[in-house]
Amino acid sequence: MAEPGASKGMIYAGTSGWAYPTWKPEFYPEKLAQKDFLRYYASQLNAVEVNYTFRHMLSEKTVSKWLAETPPEFRFVIKAHQTITHIKRLKGAEESLRRFIASVSLLESSARLGPVLFQLPPNLKADAGVLRDFLTLVPKALRCSFEFRHVSWFTPEIYDILAERNCALCVAEDDDLATPDVTTANFAYYRLRKTAYSPEERTKIRDRVHELAASHEVFAFFKHEDTPEGALHARELLAAEARKA
Repeated sequence: MAEPGASKGMIYAGTSGWAYPTWKPEFYPEKLAQKDFLRYYASQLNAVEVNYTFRHMLSEKTVSKWLAETPPEFRFVIKAHQTITHIKRLKGAEESLRRFIASVSLLESSARLGPVLFQLPPNLKADAGVLRDFLTLVPKALRCSFEFRHVSWFTPEIYDILAERNCALCVAEDDDLATPDVTTANFAYYRLRKTAYSPEERTKIRDRVHELAASHEVFAFFKHEDTPEGALHARELLAAEARKA
């Protein structure tokens, strides 16, 4: 499988959400009001993965508020709605996809939209034809990443289908499953969701991300939940890049 051409890219790092008072005081200042969380988050990190959109369509009012609270270089990475991935399971999803894309159009027109994450259910087995047909519905300008959670998807045929459309294989890991670290687009996408990461593991992640950033944009998101470690790890990753620069 030939790797798509790419130019040197940015490293974007963050977590899958920001509205967590329990991140005080290690990440958020103790007296920071919750309404100011996103503004502060965006002063420390440069991207967020939005899981809210898995169950809800974004409103223009919400997006406008986000844009006002974050700098121009900040990126919102959006998880596709569950109707597309879990109810339709990529089949007959044209109308659902159209509505979802319309809901993120303001982010796109503002040049603040990162990749869209299509997270498939764990019991959905590989079907190359379904994936290929679905990708014909996706606008070519929309950057997409696919998180497969059944091992049958991890094959050269699937990687080639993604590469043909410059879609990234989401390299996701948790305590039970690890996706092969295969690059299929001119950007890379990591979901780092193990319960804990040792300093040695974080160093390995940092080295891999910096290696890829020589020729790709890289998006890396740590697990959020109720403790601040993910946000701190993401900040550490960006700080390492700043020192390197």
